[in-house]
Amino acid sequence: MTEMVFGTAPVRVGEPVLPRWWRTIDKWTLSCVFILFGVGLLLGLAASPPLAEKNGFADLFHYVKRQAAFGAVGLVVMIAITMMDPARVRRMAVIGFAGALLALMLLPFFGTDFGKGATRWFSLGFASVQPSEFLKPAFVVTSAWLMAAGLEIGGPPGRLYSFLMASLVVILLALQPDFGQASLILFAWGVMYFVSGAPLTLLLGIAGLVVAGGTFAYHNSEHFARRIDGFLNPAIDPTTQIGYATNAIREGGFFGVGVGEGTVKWSLPDAHTDFIIAVAAEEYGLVLVMVIIALYATITVRSLWRLLKERDPFIRLAGTGLACAFGIQAFINMGVAVRLLPAKGMTLPFVSYGGSSVIASGIALGALLAFTRTRPQGEIGDILIRRGR
Repeated sequence: MTEMVFGTAPVRVGEPVLPRWWRTIDKWTLSCVFILFGVGLLLGLAASPPLAEKNGFADLFHYVKRQAAFGAVGLVVMIAITMMDPARVRRMAVIGFAGALLALMLLPFFGTDFGKGATRWFSLGFASVQPSEFLKPAFVVTSAWLMAAGLEIGGPPGRLYSFLMASLVVILLALQPDFGQASLILFAWGVMYFVSGAPLTLLLGIAGLVVAGGTFAYHNSEHFARRIDGFLNPAIDPTTQIGYATNAIREGGFFGVGVGEGTVKWSLPDAHTDFIIAVAAEEYGLVLVMVIIALYATITVRSLWRLLKERDPFIRLAGTGLACAFGIQAFINMGVAVRLLPAKGMTLPFVSYGGSSVIASGIALGALLAFTRTRPQGEIGDILIRRGR
């Protein structure tokens, strides 16, 4: 009966690694990732030349070539991780989380803000690194491990440990300040906490603490208050990034103004990163925007659907957290561009320019694809016996 509900993957003794990987991987999700990266390069061809010209590069496609190189690394890393078993992914995530957390602690002393008002990067001269991007997937997998351990008979208080870990990360991110990434971390943790069986009343209490923290930040952080005030102001300043973005989306209409005919990329400072969806909407119209939304929705929904068949608590929790974090990050980025949400400074995964973003996205999707691979589930009694050991 359990096999009828959950299904199993046939075990083929002696099957080579690559054929087994191709047979068990979610090909739809994998294809969507590659298409998203291709769309990102296409939009980079339009959005990056103005920035290259402004910064004095003779090659107008300087940033597109860099993005192609970063993306190649990210995709190779993603494929490598998809071939790992969940236990190895978990071990790598724990080590990665420790390293990213240490880097986050060192940011106030060695980081830079590049004139953006928030210290989020380490400058290496030839490139920059944003630790919070790499922290997200590692945090999700590590938190899932702790929560799953807490579900075992005689296990540690994993939920409490994960809550303390999430609180520490959120505080460090808020000090940068980076309230967008802090919100994303809290959201991913809250989803996993809910899936692990947390009572709704406790989640409501945590939501109340988040509201209280937001109120405190509004009254004590000029950076945070300025963004909230700008969002609540009914009048849009046409000379701000939001003003440029909303005007570009309006001008694009259904089919866009034409390839290379857009103007927002010449006036919008972050046209190649946080507001690249505005470039897509202006030049290619609502049609391409809907395609992009469909790609993100396909990755998120298919991953969650495949995880419904998973019996291992750790895999189910980690996969759910990664899928929801990926989907909500895309929603936040596009929501900011159309003024549904306050400005967050968050990239569009695999589409926005940025080495840290595309490589970290490759790590996150690699882990998600590793968790959603079809595998024999075994008898439910075997899992209960393992928990009782």
